[in-house]
Amino acid sequence: MKAIMIMFDSLNRHMLPPYGGWIKAPNFQRLAEKSVVFDTCFVGSMPCMPARRELQTGRYNFLHRSWGPLEPFDDSMPEILKQNGVYTHLVTDHQHYWEDGGATYHNRYSTYEFIRGQEGDPWKGEIKDPETPDYMGGHTTGLGGHSAGRMVIQDWINRKYVKELADFPQAQVFEKGMDFIRQNGSDDNWFLQLETFDPHEPFFAHQSFRDLYPHAYEGKHFDWPPYRRIEETPEQVEHCRYEYAALVSMCDHYLGKVLDLMDELDMWKDTLLIVNSDHGFLLGEHDWWAKNIQPFYNEIARPPLFIWDPRCGKTGERRSSLVQMIDMAPTLLDFFQVNIPEDMQGKPLKETIAADQPVRQAALFGIHGGHINCTDGRYVYMKAPVSAQNGPIYNYTLMPSHMRCLFSVNELKDLSLAQPFSFTKELQTMKIGANPHNELHKFGTLLFDTLQDPDQQQPIQDERIEAYMTEQMLRLMRESDAPSEQYERVGLK
Repeated sequence: MKAIMIMFDSLNRHMLPPYGGWIKAPNFQRLAEKSVVFDTCFVGSMPCMPARRELQTGRYNFLHRSWGPLEPFDDSMPEILKQNGVYTHLVTDHQHYWEDGGATYHNRYSTYEFIRGQEGDPWKGEIKDPETPDYMGGHTTGLGGHSAGRMVIQDWINRKYVKELADFPQAQVFEKGMDFIRQNGSDDNWFLQLETFDPHEPFFAHQSFRDLYPHAYEGKHFDWPPYRRIEETPEQVEHCRYEYAALVSMCDHYLGKVLDLMDELDMWKDTLLIVNSDHGFLLGEHDWWAKNIQPFYNEIARPPLFIWDPRCGKTGERRSSLVQMIDMAPTLLDFFQVNIPEDMQGKPLKETIAADQPVRQAALFGIHGGHINCTDGRYVYMKAPVSAQNGPIYNYTLMPSHMRCLFSVNELKDLSLAQPFSFTKELQTMKIGANPHNELHKFGTLLFDTLQDPDQQQPIQDERIEAYMTEQMLRLMRESDAPSEQYERVGLK
């Protein structure tokens, strides 16, 4: 048996044809006809590397720490597969794997390949700043020790070396992934994770895909939306959406190449295929750009998920059961008949794929220090911090690294040792004061009925439903051995 995961970053399901979207993506429609489509897939921990920790460990990240590496006590799905005779290979252009805050993930695979050049990846060295067009957008604040301006400058340096379609990092990821499939297609017991950073911002696509969305626009260059409320004109918002659409169409193009190769090599009979994303992205919905600042509305919280499982052979069907990223690790371990560690919270989806058998009643999702969110698939309950201070909040870790830098000396001066959590294998962790998301209390606690209000425009007031969702949230937090201060800061008893 073999397995392939094709993973995108920031892929909006509501814009894809199988989910009623308008973007030109015929291969995603073709995929939907050859697989099972999940309608109630929710994120767990946001954003990029917290989601990938869930992918490997099968348990929530956001209650105990923010962005960071795998921990010494973590159960890593690709490493467990490797230890049980399944060859694991990662091909990616997702530069966060190689930064301080992600440096332990790629080494869990048998082998890996990294393609350079996405976003502000410190790739090509040029001392003089490049000439740039009249530009708007980009990150409005520095992230992880890198200034916002430096990231934009580095991105423009990188783009100078990407001219033809074959030069794009995504194109190289898929070509190298398909090389692995061609080389090893006749062998057994392997897992390929083929992962591209696209369509994450900046929305840099080959001109042939931009030509799919002709529109009149004479404004500044704008393919990198900021993380804030919308301040741009409707024309600028529309233009940025088309830039995103072009990049999704490019993703669709390369997805089609893998589907073609699976047809050519007759791989459908013995190869599990998972196509997913870590989260979505706001492109003007709720009057916001991006993610991480506001509560996670459905445009962010409900990513696409397609699975073909040769064991049941179901095609062209929909599944309503509530699933999450934490289910990917146990699903892959189960597929290769490898024991699932007790600390994994996710569930294998074999019977869900085959017959829509539920694996959970409710699910948690959120970002460290943000709202704690709970859903049962219909209702979404967003529990806000009760004060502007949004504290206390701590990182519990043995690997103190931020996104692109180590923890500072000042951050570490007041650390203490916490008692072991249920999943740390009797190890104590560092307890380090964390920076909270101090603006989130302004949004307040929100409750939505997504059956009656799928666009989440009208929060509801219903004490009975709120009590029920609070009960589910508390149960899941207890099962996750959440730190006591997580209850305190959002006013849960």
